[in-house]
Amino acid sequence: MRRLLEAWAHIVDPRTLPIAVTVLLFCALFGFGSVMYTGFFSWQVLLDLLVDNAFLLIVAIGMTFVIVSGGIDLSVGSVVALTTIVEAVLSEHMHLSVWLIVPVVLLMGTVFGAVQGALIHFFRLQAFIVTLAGMFFARGLCFLITTQSITINDPTFQKISAFRLNIGVGSVTANVLIALVTLAAAIYVAHFTRFGRNVYAIGGNPRSALLMGLPVAHTRIGVYALSGFCSALGGAVFTFYVLSGYGLQGQGMELDAIAATVIGGTLLTGGVGYVIGSLFGVGILGTIQALITFDGTLSSWWTRIVIGALLCAFCLLQRLIERHAKSVGRPGGTGAVATPGRERGRGDAAAASDSHVIGRAPEQAL
Repeated sequence: MRRLLEAWAHIVDPRTLPIAVTVLLFCALFGFGSVMYTGFFSWQVLLDLLVDNAFLLIVAIGMTFVIVSGGIDLSVGSVVALTTIVEAVLSEHMHLSVWLIVPVVLLMGTVFGAVQGALIHFFRLQAFIVTLAGMFFARGLCFLITTQSITINDPTFQKISAFRLNIGVGSVTANVLIALVTLAAAIYVAHFTRFGRNVYAIGGNPRSALLMGLPVAHTRIGVYALSGFCSALGGAVFTFYVLSGYGLQGQGMELDAIAATVIGGTLLTGGVGYVIGSLFGVGILGTIQALITFDGTLSSWWTRIVIGALLCAFCLLQRLIERHAKSVGRPGGTGAVATPGRERGRGDAAAASDSHVIGRAPEQAL
């Protein structure tokens, strides 16, 4: 009984309630589709949510790190488009191998993100403005390279695109495997490395993190470099998905990534969030699209309407949870990394145990 009460306390904790709501909402949506539509409740339909949204999951993972650090990245969709264009040009015009092309675009995305992070930190510029400029720059560069759509006919690209791995009665593509490996690596980095703990600390209180001697500059630049890397990797996966490169691809993807991250339980003000939450956020977006497809009578624009309503609802939920946490005087609010003055009363052991449960950084680890 005591364990059940402790589990319930963790679920209703202000720092874990958003992701609990996300998981329940995903289960409710999938259950609703299973009851309403014949054939919806199947293993392959569940796997197809990953197959059709693997690239968005990878981009959302990078966005999660950025938002947890207290920033925003509006350039991810344009970087995805630029990646598809560069891959198509290098493959079809220069006839380079895919095993050389992919590292080149990953390096390009990482450098692009690192430059944005450096501008944000060293010149004290708003992340919104810098990444908005990066969005225009990358999108314009796409059309500077070519204004036409380039179809990729390289046999290796086509083999990777056609690869299927059977899992029970269903199957997944290589894109899903890449996305799941990226997700596992991101979870490890976020919750079990010094870099991840620093990201949470900076998102919770940048000034306190600086006073505590944390490498704020390196961490902030690293976060945007990681976002650029994930955007380029998402672009590579998207290229395998569509086998073409075009400057208009990825339009609005930055908004989808932000929506998936916020619906996944990440607080827009920073310091709180779970990488695994973005998986369920992307799953919710994919489930809504699947429900509309199975219905067959609704316009595809209903997807945007429902996503917009959910996004507003989750933002309101986050605000209400934050106000409730403050009203009861809970230290650390909704899970942001607490400063020494705010957490002096809690023991080091308690802080260490909390860090693995709620994604916070224990003071001694900082």
